[in-house]
Amino acid sequence: MSNTFPPLDEAVAEFRRIFTRLRAEAGARDLSRKPPYEPVRELIDAGFGRLRVPTGQGGFGVSLPVLFRLLIEAGAADSNIPQILRGHFTAVEILRHTTDSADADFWLRRISEGAVFGNAQSEPADGGAGFGITTRIHEVAGRKVVTGTKYYSTGSLFADYIRVAVADDDGNRWFAVVPARHPGVSHGDDWDGIGQRLTGSGTTLFDRVPVAEHGELGRYQEDLRTLPSFVQLVHLANLAGITRSVVEETTAVVRSRTRTGLHALSEQATQDPEVLGVVGRLHAHALTADALLRTVAEGLESADRDGTRDACAASYIDVSAAQVAIIEATLAAATIAFDAGGASTVRESAHLDRHWRNARTLASHNPVVHKPRVIGDYIVNGVAPTSSYDRGRRSLESLESPESPEGRQR
Repeated sequence: MSNTFPPLDEAVAEFRRIFTRLRAEAGARDLSRKPPYEPVRELIDAGFGRLRVPTGQGGFGVSLPVLFRLLIEAGAADSNIPQILRGHFTAVEILRHTTDSADADFWLRRISEGAVFGNAQSEPADGGAGFGITTRIHEVAGRKVVTGTKYYSTGSLFADYIRVAVADDDGNRWFAVVPARHPGVSHGDDWDGIGQRLTGSGTTLFDRVPVAEHGELGRYQEDLRTLPSFVQLVHLANLAGITRSVVEETTAVVRSRTRTGLHALSEQATQDPEVLGVVGRLHAHALTADALLRTVAEGLESADRDGTRDACAASYIDVSAAQVAIIEATLAAATIAFDAGGASTVRESAHLDRHWRNARTLASHNPVVHKPRVIGDYIVNGVAPTSSYDRGRRSLESLESPESPEGRQR
């Protein structure tokens, strides 16, 4: 790990060189199930993981729109990359907003030095816990440790530290940071989804894993207000990237074809009106995804500066609306792309199928089916969206009230 990095423009140029290699390898990687360990490490070494770390802690301190533009490029190269690093960038956002400056400074500097964070939040649905947390933080020999099981622990196989959603015996919830390579951590690469197969999104078991120094984060609601929008936007940037890749790869298929269909109006695919129309529609879908992503990223940046509940709720509604439209655009593009080449597009060597599978998988996280109703309820009735990050967490307002015996104590 190096503490010295080039300026942002030079780093971005290196990111793009890595993206170019990823793009060339992505289809074959998907077929062979070869995780992109080396490219992820190369990106981190080039400074990708410190994009949002403030300059005072050694990062680039880029805006949210800049981050998401680069995540679109990463998703266009290989959609596994933004999802692998989603937990990492989420950890950075939590640290940027934490009320404990010592915790934030400690970890942000570690991230600038090359540390990677993984994610472990979701739990087995058959455990009877619903949306509760059975993973516990407790004490062994006077030290706080974490014990439990997590599903979909995306990125943890690539990580140095894991941000684990935990609860104590009183039901208080927060995130505990634990070392990813501790003997008590068992990683299972058992994700069996139809897409996003190389993200390390399997089961992780924690057996009395010690909490790292400065390793208790996200205790207060105010620290997490923008997080629901942020985590969704990472998925949307990834989907926008997939749509770009669909346009590029479908265009390449069209240009490579030496014949068209029996009823085609041209003997050359590149002159076939229907085929050209398919590519035109693909571009429209990609432009839709890009434009919406840019708009809501700018809106989240504004809400992040404002910091109020109302601003964050309005941003979440806009992100939810973008979620509806971007998912529709990406899935449509990933479906009609096959019309541009006939049987040649469904060959494994074309790799076009991975785009639909990956987009369908991303679209199934944080189910979009509920979002139109949430949006409508906010617009018509002024009902603010609920957030899972509010469950079991305290508010700074309540802790500072005269009646509170705790004051600001953690």
